[in-house]
Amino acid sequence: MDIDDIKRRLIELQIEHRDLDEAIDRLAQQAGVDELKLRRLKKRKLQIKDLVSQLEMLLVPDIPA
Repeated sequence: MDIDDIKRRLIELQIEHRDLDEAIDRLAQQAGVDELKLRRLKKRKLQIKDLVSQLEMLLVPDIPA
């Protein structure tokens, strides 16, 4: 995976993360919330956040201590 691929994937994940955030907010405001669906969306959002962190670390060059 080259740097351009990583940056492209980062953008895709950030967009998905933002979309999930909005979906979670909308779902949480509804009456009779499907708690299982809400938990799954939140879990996916956390997974995306972890992936974003991992990809960002690939973009940071190693600095000798």
